[in-house]
Amino acid sequence: METIKSAYHKKLLRVNLNNHSFTIEKIPDKILSEYIGGRGLGSKILFDELPPKTNALGPDNKLLFVNAPLHGSNAATASRFTVVTKSPLSGTIASTNSGGHFGIDFKNTGFDVFIFEGISEKPCYIYINGTNIEIRDASHMWGKDTNKTNDLLINETDAKAAVACIGPAGEKQVLISSIMNDKGHTLGRNGVGAVMGSKKLKAVVVKGAVKTQYPDEELVKNAKLEWQTFIGEAPLTKNALKEYGTPALVNIINDRGGFPTKNFQEGYFANADSLSGSSIKELYYVRSQPCKACPIGCAHLSRTPEREGKGPEFETVWSLGAACFVHDLELITNANYNCNEYGIDTISAGSTIACAMELSERGYFDDETKALIKKDLGRDLEFGDAEAVEKLTELAGKAEGFGKLIGLGSKRLAEKFGHPELAMHVKGLELPAYDPRGFYGMSLSLSTSNRGGCHLKAYLVSTESLSTPFEINRFTGEGKPGLTKLYQDLTATIDSMGVCIFTSFALNPVHYANMMSAITNSSINSKDLLKLGERIWNIEKLFNLREGIGRESDTLPPRLREEPFKSGHSKGVKIDLDPLLDEYYKLRGWDNKGIPTKEKLKELSMVEEGSFLTN
Repeated sequence: METIKSAYHKKLLRVNLNNHSFTIEKIPDKILSEYIGGRGLGSKILFDELPPKTNALGPDNKLLFVNAPLHGSNAATASRFTVVTKSPLSGTIASTNSGGHFGIDFKNTGFDVFIFEGISEKPCYIYINGTNIEIRDASHMWGKDTNKTNDLLINETDAKAAVACIGPAGEKQVLISSIMNDKGHTLGRNGVGAVMGSKKLKAVVVKGAVKTQYPDEELVKNAKLEWQTFIGEAPLTKNALKEYGTPALVNIINDRGGFPTKNFQEGYFANADSLSGSSIKELYYVRSQPCKACPIGCAHLSRTPEREGKGPEFETVWSLGAACFVHDLELITNANYNCNEYGIDTISAGSTIACAMELSERGYFDDETKALIKKDLGRDLEFGDAEAVEKLTELAGKAEGFGKLIGLGSKRLAEKFGHPELAMHVKGLELPAYDPRGFYGMSLSLSTSNRGGCHLKAYLVSTESLSTPFEINRFTGEGKPGLTKLYQDLTATIDSMGVCIFTSFALNPVHYANMMSAITNSSINSKDLLKLGERIWNIEKLFNLREGIGRESDTLPPRLREEPFKSGHSKGVKIDLDPLLDEYYKLRGWDNKGIPTKEKLKELSMVEEGSFLTN
């Protein structure tokens, strides 16, 4: 195995799917030093190369796979690779990352980035085995689910290879489709699977032959030990996530009255305990299946009487459960398997089904749609129908029947029937399992997220509910703009380093800066680290602004701003978003329309990137 003594290979593999050719290019040192890797590096390359207003499902969109500088270090959780593209669901920049072991094998191919361009004439997959690169026919696996595809590809390539692939949903360009890797790990949100399917790229298969060695291995060893110590001592990363996985959060969030129920009509679910981590462990848990190099081990395998697979996660038991007023854990778990196997995002799937349930109960569907639902389900669609949830995840994955409409996402579904206010989304991306009326800071985090309604870009719930690293009043906006900016900038660096966001339950900016200094053999302090994150956040913002996505999109659904809960622990809270946005924009160095000022762009060395703002 070849050995390199650097955090980066500084190489990019550009694949032209039109003619199945490829080129190898050098990545400039300046881009690596300013954008780190992963999310940051991918966002910068996409911004530089993608023309404005590109059709997300057309030949000109680009699909980027990006690894990170920590992926050869065996540092705690350093296995998360990133996919970046323009989202067909939201029109925003799409950046999503996943664990497992694919990211490490990807790093060991000797490339930092894969860029896929154009559209293949027929289904194909790419196999990178060390220096050997092949684009192979995938016609025989087109139409197969992600698990079967994974097994076929391992048999065709190498038992030690890693696979990232799409299922039938991605092939049919379902707007809420995902890319799956390592059987059950998900590159979800924003419809990235549809982009891969539009290119007729069924899978990416990697087997590494390059070992990473860092310039000062002793520095890296010490930084890794520091991480391991703190992660091993923090309560959430030491015990709760390992024991119960992410569903450990169910009762915590529900008890605070911020667990969205019946399409965000309520914030408390009386049957939440049936969806909890302890219930899953008692009834369906098989064993832990941690990602590569992960001491936290939140990923669990499960088994119902009929099937087995990974999950369900916290967001999944919420979206396919409480959001739809469903508490049948077995059917929820089977619906989760449907999503993984067909390749669709569980949050968007469940939230869109919940939206459909409300549209149905309010009588907003036309006769043709009502007939279609009865044909698929044998009855009307109502809240609490667990069998309908399981069936609709299957139909959405196949893009059949009423499932075709679920696959559009909640925004398009609600608009189609004249009631956009019933779609719980930001920028077209469905909201996660944290109602801002129960966690005031999340109102700003969710509304300003560059990829749409996402909690993973600034997880203020950690301070508003989990007392990590400290607890603040969850019913006030005081201090939240500054905290949101801090979390957004820090999370941008974490994603770009290629590590799990859960490390932030135990580590602080100094720990991340120490690691970055060690792996790059340079001197980076916490202030430098946050400036890197701020630059990454701003390149994503500039991408969205260039697409015409401005302040008017930094908002929440009317229900969350105008309709307080009538009961529960978050009773009476209304979100007054505009003052928070004004202060947040000011702290970011943006004007009151959310546009970065010349002074801020100059400070971040981004004047050229922002030149379109004055054109």
